[in-house]
Amino acid sequence: MQLKIMPKKKHFSAGRVPLILFLCQMISALDVPLDSKLLGDLVQPPTITQQSPKDYIIDPRENIVIQCEAKGKPPPSFSWTRNGTHFDIDKDPLVTMKPGSGTLIINIMSEGKAETYEGVYQCTARNERGAAISNNIVVRPSRSPLWTKERLEPITLHNGQSLVLPCRPPIGLPPAIIFWMDNSFQRLPQSERVSQGLNGDLYFSNVLPEDTREDYICYARFNHTQTIQQKQPISLKVISVDELNDTIAANLSDTEFYGAKPGKERPPTFLTPQGTESRKEELRGNVLSLECIAEGLPTPIIYWIKEDGTLPVNRTFYQNFKKTLQITQVSEADSGNYQCIAKNTLGAVHHTISVTVKAAPYWISAPQNLVLSPGENGTLICRANGNPKPRIGWLTNGVPVEIAPDDPSRKIDGDTIIFSNVQERSSAVYQCNASNEYGYLLANAFVNVLAEPPRILTSANILYQVIANRPALLDCAFFGSPLPTIEWFKGTKGSALHEDIYVLHDNGTLEIPVAQKDSTGTYTCVARNKLGMAKNEVHLEIKDPTRIIKQPEYAVVQRGSKVSFECKVKHDDTLIPTIMWLKDNGELPNDERFSIGKDHLVVTDVSDDDGGMYTCAANTTLDSVSASAVLRVVAPTPTPAPIYDVPNPPFDLELTNQLDKGVQLTWTPGDDNNSPITKFIIEYEDAMHEAGIWHHQAEVSGTQTTAQLTLSPYVNYSFRVMAENSIGRSVPSEASEQYLTKAAEPDQNPTAVEGLGTEPDNLVITWKPLNGFESNGPGLQYKVSWRQKDGDDEWTSVVVANVSKYIVSGTPTFVPYLIKVQALNDVGFAPEPAAVMGHSGEDLPMVAPGNVRVNVVNSTLAEVHWDPVPLKSVRGHLQGYRIYYWKAQSSSKRNRRHIEKKILTFQGNKTHGMLPGLQPYSHYVLNVRVVNGKGEGPASTDRGFHTPEGVPSAPSSLKIVNPTLDSLTLEWDPPSHPNGVLTEYTLRYQPINSTHELGPLVDLKIPANKTRWTLNHLNFSTRYKFYFYAQTSVGSGSQITEEAITTVDEGKLAGILPPDVGAGKAMASRQVDIATQGWFIGLMCAVALLILILLIVCFIRRNKGGKYPVKEKEDAHADPEIQPMKEDDGTFGEYRSFESDAEDHKPLKKGSRTPSDRTVKKEDSDDSLVDYGEGVNGQFNEDGSFIGQYSGKKEKEPAEGNESSEAPSPVNAMNSFV
Repeated sequence: MQLKIMPKKKHFSAGRVPLILFLCQMISALDVPLDSKLLGDLVQPPTITQQSPKDYIIDPRENIVIQCEAKGKPPPSFSWTRNGTHFDIDKDPLVTMKPGSGTLIINIMSEGKAETYEGVYQCTARNERGAAISNNIVVRPSRSPLWTKERLEPITLHNGQSLVLPCRPPIGLPPAIIFWMDNSFQRLPQSERVSQGLNGDLYFSNVLPEDTREDYICYARFNHTQTIQQKQPISLKVISVDELNDTIAANLSDTEFYGAKPGKERPPTFLTPQGTESRKEELRGNVLSLECIAEGLPTPIIYWIKEDGTLPVNRTFYQNFKKTLQITQVSEADSGNYQCIAKNTLGAVHHTISVTVKAAPYWISAPQNLVLSPGENGTLICRANGNPKPRIGWLTNGVPVEIAPDDPSRKIDGDTIIFSNVQERSSAVYQCNASNEYGYLLANAFVNVLAEPPRILTSANILYQVIANRPALLDCAFFGSPLPTIEWFKGTKGSALHEDIYVLHDNGTLEIPVAQKDSTGTYTCVARNKLGMAKNEVHLEIKDPTRIIKQPEYAVVQRGSKVSFECKVKHDDTLIPTIMWLKDNGELPNDERFSIGKDHLVVTDVSDDDGGMYTCAANTTLDSVSASAVLRVVAPTPTPAPIYDVPNPPFDLELTNQLDKGVQLTWTPGDDNNSPITKFIIEYEDAMHEAGIWHHQAEVSGTQTTAQLTLSPYVNYSFRVMAENSIGRSVPSEASEQYLTKAAEPDQNPTAVEGLGTEPDNLVITWKPLNGFESNGPGLQYKVSWRQKDGDDEWTSVVVANVSKYIVSGTPTFVPYLIKVQALNDVGFAPEPAAVMGHSGEDLPMVAPGNVRVNVVNSTLAEVHWDPVPLKSVRGHLQGYRIYYWKAQSSSKRNRRHIEKKILTFQGNKTHGMLPGLQPYSHYVLNVRVVNGKGEGPASTDRGFHTPEGVPSAPSSLKIVNPTLDSLTLEWDPPSHPNGVLTEYTLRYQPINSTHELGPLVDLKIPANKTRWTLNHLNFSTRYKFYFYAQTSVGSGSQITEEAITTVDEGKLAGILPPDVGAGKAMASRQVDIATQGWFIGLMCAVALLILILLIVCFIRRNKGGKYPVKEKEDAHADPEIQPMKEDDGTFGEYRSFESDAEDHKPLKKGSRTPSDRTVKKEDSDDSLVDYGEGVNGQFNEDGSFIGQYSGKKEKEPAEGNESSEAPSPVNAMNSFV
């Protein structure tokens, strides 16, 4: 047997795997089917189905598994050889064979070493029909040896020199993967200047100072054992010219320094390969890798050419910054001379690599399994090629034919074995071995001599679907020995099909070259040989082809505009097509500008990148068609700005696919007037029922020109279409032709069905009738049905015309009824309607509520309780209870006139309610009545109650009369609502000095029967504020306030200040004008002088560039209106009404000093010092702009906006600055 183990060359190992896989696929493809149902009783020689690779590298840390699987009938037995001799697995306790298989499992994890089982293994699968053998499987354990320890001296180079850092990894199995990293396990950066060669060394075309480092580490990764080995770090120091000069400076004179150039520039030379020529040999099918690495300064660039030829376009790749040329799937045609050129600015260098492509054996024609019947003839052919030409050797059942038993039916002629008049004993497995120095191929092919009647292996009643005018292939896989003849028949009584129209293939397939509609039918395949006959039926259906009836068209559009491609597809009704749009044979961009409709592709806002070929592809399960169009995008023409307008109306409206309740409307869009159409609005007119009135029917997107419309019966339709864009809506199109739909029974009933009686003895049934559009046919009527809800009566029905009301008379009072209203026309009835509940007419309630009780909560609120009336006495829908109440008279007998009755209604079946807003100290009377939809029932017995006393209202008026030097007289009117018996009045008053500070508060009790009071012993020329209120036994009422001033002397009248809000009128007063006083004039002059000095200081500081903080501005030039806030933390406010003793002392004017924390509010007084003669018009300043810039004055908040816009008086200004 001529089996050769491939040489242990690492660059050949990658080529073995594809050959082995190809061999395994070839073996399985040649197998005769062993169907468990059809061929279960057939004998068959063994066939290898799975085996380990020829070069099998194992992991020494795991058990060894050497695969060998085979099938045959009967199942084969297995045996192994090791290094050419029988391997007795029974004698080795560590070796077992997998049950039902030939796979060996060697248990080295428990004990033993992998090296012990290194060798060449071969598996034999044998049964009574022959023996198949596996490849020679070379088992070797993987190895990942350590680097030998070595001392690596640091490397020191000058800037610009070249360098090769050797890696020299230990020889492992399989070879290691090499890479360079630093101590941090980061890959070292590589470039055109620094790169790793195929041998693992690190090449520097020239070194730079930044290459200096102490951790150049070469790593070797052994993937099989998942281990990484590390070389000792290499230290590299690159000395720059400056560093070299510094070193020399210590020993040499100043004139002996190096020049400033970083290094001597030089032309390229090759670091690898050496010399000008080299040779390279590679095996067919592998990857050819050629490498050239050069040094020089500047860094050289590498170029590749092939002498007398060109580099293959689709198989050529560059790696490692073009320093490595790779050609995949290399063949003999790739042999030749390849030249690499290294070039920089100073020159170029060439290197020629002569490449020879050899070839391990590869199949031209592998032997095929052969099934013969006794007496037949046959051949096995084994043809292979390679470089050099392989030798062909034959084996029989694993034994070379030269020493195998003779077989008179067999004759060997080189790569062919000829069989004649075979007998059953001729069955065997033959092996073809094609070998040369680079490898071998081994193929098993059996000769099986059988006598079997025909069997059809194709499943019965398969349905084939084929597109018309295309070939139809009907399968009829068969088996038999002798080889059966195949005939095809169409139909049950058809004759055999002949090859004038049909094609009969050797494998039994019937081909109909051009299938037509009449090709549809049932076909029968019949297989015959001398031992019998078998048949099978299949079915064929012919489908209409898918066609694009409207193809996309070539388009030239301007940038930024819109383009639409149309693609209308017609297909077989039983097939569902899938429409796909492509751009330049790829997917459409993922962009919302691309929108796909049913028959359109629309691209909006077209850009230059959108140009290209657009393809519409329609695919079904049986066929596919496509059509393409080119889009060319051009720049907008320099035309005047387009006129944007609403679209022109659509035209050419057409109705198709007319059905009873549907129609398809098609139209042609009008011009969009430079604004894309966004949607179409479809309206309809019912000429039969509402002529001249158009109704909304549907809306579709602006890319559609058809719409499937759902219609109603018995409507004479006309349609019109309007287009809409961003500008607006077009005028309607011309109306389409009329289309009258057939009449049908109504499909809905009237809505809003109600039953309400208007009289105690009737039931009025109402509903919302159907309109003419909803009638669905002529003769619209209504069937009205009713019966009592709680009785057993049958339904009473009546058919009425097209009205909306029917009155049932003679009904009991307020009885629940079930009601139905059903529509009908001349065609039939609408669906059965649902029953609704109604009631016959109501009557007034019969019974008044009883046991009315009143609980007085306080002086203004009372709670009323009553017992509910029986529901039967209501005689209608209970809406609630109604309380009538009125004030009979005042308990104080001061007001006896009758007050109008008031009414409160409480919804639902309530039994109590609250009466708010009552008058204190009054006598009230009430009664309660029940209410239904008809009206009120009788009133209950009147029930009276009293409200207790409350606090009185404020006195009606307060006036100050007869002012003197030390007295004031107060007159008032009693409260309009005393709300009880008055017990006394309380008067509180206090003086206000010239600085608006409040003096002590004086309380005075006055009898209730008084309406006038004189206060004596008051200060002259002093303002007083008065607070006055009445009291009952419950408490104090609301107060009224007033202010007045005693006179300066007896000849002058004291004025009365304006009252608070609601306090009445007052008289103006006269006061001493301090603006004419000498002391005041002197004070104002001093203030003005101070401001002038501050202005001068500010001016000087600004000219000197000094900063003038805002805080200093505010402190130096404080606003008179803001200063009081800083001193007293007061708020700007005016008088508010008196509420408690804690708020007695109120300031009169904002901006004045306020005692403690009291505030002044607007409600109490709008007075100002101007009113008293103390104010002046104008601000206290000589330069208004100065105050605006530096005073820090701010706008008042909205709550303070009503306080005053008047200027502060000089008194206020003085108070602010003192």
